[in-house]
Amino acid sequence: MFLSIELQSYGQYIFQYYIEIWNYLLQWGLHISQEIPCLFAAIIPIKSYSNAEADKDKIFKENKDKSGIYKLTNLTNNKCYIGSAIDLSDRLSFYFSKKALTNSLQKSKSSIYNALLKYDYSNFSFTIIEYCSPEQCIERENYYLSSEKHEYNICQKAGSPLGRKHYDETKKILSEANTGEKNSMFGKTGENHPNYGQKVEGSGKASQQIEVTDIKNDTTISYNSISEAAKALNIKHTRIVMYFSRNQTKPYKGQYTFKKLN
Repeated sequence: MFLSIELQSYGQYIFQYYIEIWNYLLQWGLHISQEIPCLFAAIIPIKSYSNAEADKDKIFKENKDKSGIYKLTNLTNNKCYIGSAIDLSDRLSFYFSKKALTNSLQKSKSSIYNALLKYDYSNFSFTIIEYCSPEQCIERENYYLSSEKHEYNICQKAGSPLGRKHYDETKKILSEANTGEKNSMFGKTGENHPNYGQKVEGSGKASQQIEVTDIKNDTTISYNSISEAAKALNIKHTRIVMYFSRNQTKPYKGQYTFKKLN
């Protein structure tokens, strides 16, 4: 425990030392890369655990009721995931549950979930990059996303559905594959339509399909209606309606962002 505190203090001291040198050089008008502090922040993390499986108990104990920025690194290919959590121990409980990861993947996509299940926890290291207040998590996560590699992150910016290029392209391909003559219902009108003469459930005003992004778990799920999404999130559907009517961009409850699909 003493060694951990000593190393943490020493790392912060070295980092501060280089920051002071960097600022000193700037004052003298020397042009140096502003990425230097970011590089040293990456080299000197607050805490490191070389084996997520073997260090599991220690990770939970030392990060209980703490918020901050963390990194998961695949030791077999050196690919990383950077995330933030208001409660690190709660987030880790989810990561260490293979059942929870599997269930989540049935509803949405996540590169880090797939990697954890494929390579197992023993092939991942876990790093605390920085502890911060819950209010600073998104801001600090964005800081490290802009300066550190993060191959497993689908979102390129914390709190934003941006960066889901592959996901959007896949939906576009599927949509184009069912357009015009490629659609099995193309040309089937009147008596030729299978629903001719029948009252179709839900007919009338079309439901608003939406996409819900969980920025804490880095997942996105599409729903056929606002009501369906509200039910899944256990919130009132009026909350989502108001989110759109106010053109809100700030994540609802600091966790969810909503996007209309049609």
